[in-house]
Amino acid sequence: MKRKTKYCHNRKWAGYLFITPFFLTFLIFGLYPVLYTLYLSFQKWDGLSAAKYVGWKNFQRILQDKVFYLSLWNSFRIWLFNFIPQMLTALFLSALFTFNQVKGMKFFRAVFYLPNLVTAASIGLLFNLLFDGNKSVMNYILVSLKFPGAPFSFFNSQVFTSGLVSYIQWWMWFGYTVVIIMAGITTIDSRIYDAAQVDGAGKTKTYLYITIPLIKPTLIYLGITSLIGGMQLFDVPATLSNGNGDPRKAVLTTAMYLYNQGFKNHNYGYAAVISVGLFFIIAVISAFAFKALERKGEMN
Repeated sequence: MKRKTKYCHNRKWAGYLFITPFFLTFLIFGLYPVLYTLYLSFQKWDGLSAAKYVGWKNFQRILQDKVFYLSLWNSFRIWLFNFIPQMLTALFLSALFTFNQVKGMKFFRAVFYLPNLVTAASIGLLFNLLFDGNKSVMNYILVSLKFPGAPFSFFNSQVFTSGLVSYIQWWMWFGYTVVIIMAGITTIDSRIYDAAQVDGAGKTKTYLYITIPLIKPTLIYLGITSLIGGMQLFDVPATLSNGNGDPRKAVLTTAMYLYNQGFKNHNYGYAAVISVGLFFIIAVISAFAFKALERKGEMN
């Protein structure tokens, strides 16, 4: 009996031993950076001299910082102008693949998803080479075709630069959205479609009035995760504008502003406050979204 008790005791400690690496990693690379960021938000520190406690001054500054509000608006605007066409494209393609026998469907799904596998920084650099400067690839083509007004200064236009970032985000993520929506459609009971077909409902009405309402939790999930990712957008606009958000801060996102304050201006205390503010905004948005899910009765 004692031997059996000792064996069970050893097995219990073996379990704790196996999960220890995870908790150590979480404490060092997860919890500690969060707590240290919160500590820095009350300090003024340039990374070299001793940190100086300034209380709530950093938080007071961010409330009056017009550039911070501009960066929030830029992040939201870029996200909105890629998310709407992304969802429309994904809904159309998922309907096409679901209700029609498209030859090579698996191939097309793989091709659509492929841009999501490439690092965003690489794609940003690619488009930078295509459009930046009079000797860019696009200007070389336009000049060769004797296009009126060529060469163009593409990145001197706020509308073009912001639109290009939104386009790149759409191009990178619509394939992922198609796959997730199609996965949601597969969970719908086929008997519902059979009943709709018996009642004489066509493919369009079936998709609009049956499929979309039933995959609403999937659409809300995509909206939440996309917005969170959009508010943290950094690599594409940073590589297109060399980290400055030009022209005239048109693509300066909140994550870029945070990075510039911390690693370019060496104002780590204020950068920490920006990260706290961004975290708070994302947390509030996520809370409202989960409340919306609860009201729909989709969460326990």
